[in-house]
Amino acid sequence: MSDSPFSSSELRAAAETHHEIGPEYRDAVLQSFVERLGTEIDARVDARLAQAAARPAPPVHPAAEPKSVNPMVLALGSIALGIPITGIVVAAGQHPVGISGVVVVWIAIALINIAYAIRTRPPDDHR
Repeated sequence: MSDSPFSSSELRAAAETHHEIGPEYRDAVLQSFVERLGTEIDARVDARLAQAAARPAPPVHPAAEPKSVNPMVLALGSIALGIPITGIVVAAGQHPVGISGVVVVWIAIALINIAYAIRTRPPDDHR
């Protein structure tokens, strides 16, 4: 950063002055240097903030809507998958679960479909 008002010779002179003067003046020299440095930092921060404010803000994109499936398609797909699952549950190896297993499978399918339909239903406009 070549536009700094603190050249290397000025910094070197401040450091040498610090060693040459008595203790009663060291604090004053350091305080003066710190104040000048703080002023320079504040000016740079202000300039960067002004540059950032002058730049156009990037466009804010709303959150993408999750892709939704038509509840009718979900219901038909559930039925299509439910039929073979029912067959698997009824004839599951040596220990078929019978009607209770079928009821559990179809209740689960129904609950999934109902929950999805409620979640994707548009809000009511009742006033």
